[in-house]
Amino acid sequence: MLDELLAAWIGRQRWFGGKGRAIDTLSIESDVELAPGLRHLVAGVWQEGSRERYQILLGERSELPDRLGHALIGTLGGTYLYDAVHDSDLMGLLLAGMAGDESRGGIRMRHVPGVEIDTTPKSLVLGAEQSNTSLVFGDSYICKLFRRLIPGVNPELEIVTALAERHAPHIARPYGWIETELDGAATTLAIMQEYLCTANDGWDLALASVRDLYACMPEISAADAGGDFAAESLRLGVATARVHKELAEAFPTGVIQCHEVKRMAEGFRQRLRRAMTEVPALRPHADAVEAAYHKVDQLAAEVRVQRVHGDYHLGQVMRTPTEWVVLDFEGEPGQPLAERTALYSPLRDVAGMLRSFDYAARHLLADNPRAAELEPRAEEWADRNRMAFLDGYIEGGGAVTARDAALLHAFELSKAVYEVVYEARNRPSWVPIPLAAFRPRPT
Repeated sequence: MLDELLAAWIGRQRWFGGKGRAIDTLSIESDVELAPGLRHLVAGVWQEGSRERYQILLGERSELPDRLGHALIGTLGGTYLYDAVHDSDLMGLLLAGMAGDESRGGIRMRHVPGVEIDTTPKSLVLGAEQSNTSLVFGDSYICKLFRRLIPGVNPELEIVTALAERHAPHIARPYGWIETELDGAATTLAIMQEYLCTANDGWDLALASVRDLYACMPEISAADAGGDFAAESLRLGVATARVHKELAEAFPTGVIQCHEVKRMAEGFRQRLRRAMTEVPALRPHADAVEAAYHKVDQLAAEVRVQRVHGDYHLGQVMRTPTEWVVLDFEGEPGQPLAERTALYSPLRDVAGMLRSFDYAARHLLADNPRAAELEPRAEEWADRNRMAFLDGYIEGGGAVTARDAALLHAFELSKAVYEVVYEARNRPSWVPIPLAAFRPRPT
């Protein structure tokens, strides 16, 4: 049976969110033939009483070429069933479908008004993603398939199309999308954007800078090392402020009152208490963290809120030859859609990027026999780039006033608390990276 084959296969996929738990049942909720040999499935996966939906593009062949052997799901009645995202011939049908605004059995393929899509490039699957699958079509497009489906319009599609209409310079241009109906709501299945083939990943650029510093003689400062990253951090800060301004102009904004700010601080405290139970190494820092949260309690003014990125770090930005571009506006994939589209202080994004600078500086120290020797250099690099980013953010029109500083610090610490728990569960040797966030920093 197909459902049994899929249940055995899906648990091994890197994008499957229920790893480590038994699958109770898998049911096929939707099965649409997009073309001969290509079916679109929505599979409902039940685990421990809860259901998640996943998108599967199912290929069918009477013979399976060696190039698709790694994508095999199983065989039924002499037919080979496989993950069709790896079949460039079939994925070309998605490209053509978006170009032609085609629909098949409730699957709607659309292009952004005013753009033309070249249907000739062949697809290639990128292998780095954890929760989605991205297809690159030549040097032109990148199409992100959302594997785990949540009813509603994906925030990334909503945001990039709105900002593209405003000719925002710091996003990848959208070209098309695929959608269907789930629970009566238009639900995003995929989004296709400009492929930044000549751009460099922000995380990779930052790590190259850190490696250059570590390779220098100890007396050479981060400012004098060959790969100093501070100028790029400043430009990234400017770009971030401009994106926040564009989001505030394209979407509704609001304010939260003092009592709501206090409620937010209480949420930070609850996270801290749960984290200390799981990771006792946090307990010596509890008083300092509580003091930071208390400063948020004392804020006597409302806080401006707006749409934000929601999962902002160096891995979400690309450096083109001319500017920084921000990617992946879908927020934290594991959170409910309502939370990912809610209004937050833009300082939440700022805090996420500041934490990312700390990670870039210190992650090469994990299991490194020279960690103690290199720690001061890591701290110097992180502080230099954090300050450059903040300078750029202010230069670009972002607000980080003295009053904002208390809220920004609380966002940072709350993020670090989350990181400590994550690392304890997944990479115990990395726990010292977020723990370093609780040391006093220069002001």
